[in-house]
Amino acid sequence: MATLKGGYWGKILKINLTNKKWNVEDLDPAIAASYLGGAGLGIKLLYDALGPGVDPLSPENVLVITTGPMTGTDAPCASRMAVVSHSPLTGGVAMALSAGHFPAELKFAGYDVVIIEGKAESPVYLYIKDGDVQFRNAERLWGMMTTDTQLFIKEELGDHNLRVACIGPAGEKLSRIACIINERRAAGRKGVGAVMGSKNLKAIAVRGTNKVPVQDPQAFSQILKDLHKLMRDDPALYPGLGKFGTSLAVDVTSAMGIWSAKNWMDTGVFCPAEKLGSQPLDTFTIRRNPCYRCPVGCSQVRIAKDGSYANVLTEGPEFETIYSLGSNVGVDYAPAVIAADRLCDEYGLDSISTGVTISLAMELYERGMISKEEVDGLELRFGSYESVLELIRKMATREGVGDLLADGSRLAAQRIGRGADRYAIHIKGLELPAYDIRGAKAHGLNYITSYTGADHNRGYAFQEIFGVPLPEPVDRLEIKGKGKLTKWNQDFAVSCFDSPTFCNFLNSALAVEGPRIVSGLINAASGLSLTAEDIWQAGERIINLARVFNAREGFSRADDTLPPRLMEEPIKTGNSAGQRISREDLDKMLDEYYEARGWDKETGLPSSEKLVELGLADTVAAVEKARAAYKGGSGTK
Repeated sequence: MATLKGGYWGKILKINLTNKKWNVEDLDPAIAASYLGGAGLGIKLLYDALGPGVDPLSPENVLVITTGPMTGTDAPCASRMAVVSHSPLTGGVAMALSAGHFPAELKFAGYDVVIIEGKAESPVYLYIKDGDVQFRNAERLWGMMTTDTQLFIKEELGDHNLRVACIGPAGEKLSRIACIINERRAAGRKGVGAVMGSKNLKAIAVRGTNKVPVQDPQAFSQILKDLHKLMRDDPALYPGLGKFGTSLAVDVTSAMGIWSAKNWMDTGVFCPAEKLGSQPLDTFTIRRNPCYRCPVGCSQVRIAKDGSYANVLTEGPEFETIYSLGSNVGVDYAPAVIAADRLCDEYGLDSISTGVTISLAMELYERGMISKEEVDGLELRFGSYESVLELIRKMATREGVGDLLADGSRLAAQRIGRGADRYAIHIKGLELPAYDIRGAKAHGLNYITSYTGADHNRGYAFQEIFGVPLPEPVDRLEIKGKGKLTKWNQDFAVSCFDSPTFCNFLNSALAVEGPRIVSGLINAASGLSLTAEDIWQAGERIINLARVFNAREGFSRADDTLPPRLMEEPIKTGNSAGQRISREDLDKMLDEYYEARGWDKETGLPSSEKLVELGLADTVAAVEKARAAYKGGSGTK
């Protein structure tokens, strides 16, 4: 059996909060080779740890934090971690990525993985320093904002070189859209912050002093030269993302007519790029704040300069937040978007789900489906940024109408009733990101089939959004071929970025050479002997295992669908005017996607043959049970 000689430590730190015990277990090299790290390894460990039907907010759920074999090495853009759990928002796999310096520090502490089990009797935080773990009282921290929490812990432990990941009040209140914040980076989506809060775990502080070993430094260095050249040659990476950050996507999607607005009613109609685009927001930028060993530095530190929110500072807002707390709630005032972004980070709320849920409430209010009394007297109309900021506070603290909205748009619509579910913009319970997929069909099919729900980064269709003709040119409005392309994009993302781990912003740079670069770096670091084909197959294996996990929880083809608005209402104007994804077109794309994956078209579940081919024979019984339940009439989540 292969051994891990570098890249990986080969160590899993298991922490039980119930009995305040911890131990270190070995990471099986065969599992590392099959699932790589990051998202892949996290999904494998989650699947093995849980049986079906575990309540995501119960002590029986686990929180799995996984680094990748590149994390903490000299590889650029690789200080990333996956936070994996059973999602309290979707009911399926939760996988949220975060970057910054915390992932590298965790690797320096000597661990590839941390698995957190059980529930503390009272609030605690964890202090991990190299080979030691301490359970520390967090009762004084309970209720603190995230920045204060991080500063307090560093002061208490007397070490400002610590890296801290924590929850804010939203996670403590078990908001199903709560996130985990480290510095100003978020493991943002699917409610992982609520899982942490359900365990009475306020924070994890990490300090490591070890150097991550690399088995063949010379070979590793040579492949890094190839990677850096590919990054330099990418026309969008340094001149675009490096200068403007993700706000660049406002300009791109506005020109395409797919920057979503006002709960997806006014895409192309309300399009304030002249106020919220890359150039206007650049006037608020005071510096960049790169992640560990990132030469690109897409993260922009911005400060509001006028009006009621003058001197409010945030890191961002990223493109998705410019959408969710800007265009999608009808706001075009940049200082207010900056303030809303900062407030979400401080309370520990996912900014996408927060903004989309608020936009649902705004539409229902304007339609007369909810009254002013039901929204605590707020004038909840599109464009009212004062109401947006007040609702963020109320959602995080579950005050008044905030309690109704704190668990995302699906549950809010169900609680309101009166036909509100028609206007809830989510897939599998996860609110949709910024790109109006009626005008980008493969991007949409990825939202529909992603194992986490509507998540743009699980299979980002950069071919459609940025016109990159790799692996081949595509027409963004055509449905034919999008099933095969979506499979390619999803396998590519999880195998070359989410698992090794690398930043997804390298996708176009690595569109041709990705599997070769990744396999070469892992081999040089660890001593494994992976081929480029092994990397591709690892991606397919990970996607299938995640699908099996979701199948055990009752998911099937019935859940691979869209909000009614996107199937029935075309985009009104702009360069994507008239576009929608009809039920017929959706079914055609799904059929092609399932065929490309080797999945059963009727149920949308993996075939037994495909699972055996990928080394997942031990999951066949679970899938066959799910298939039988579907055919028996109970196959919808």
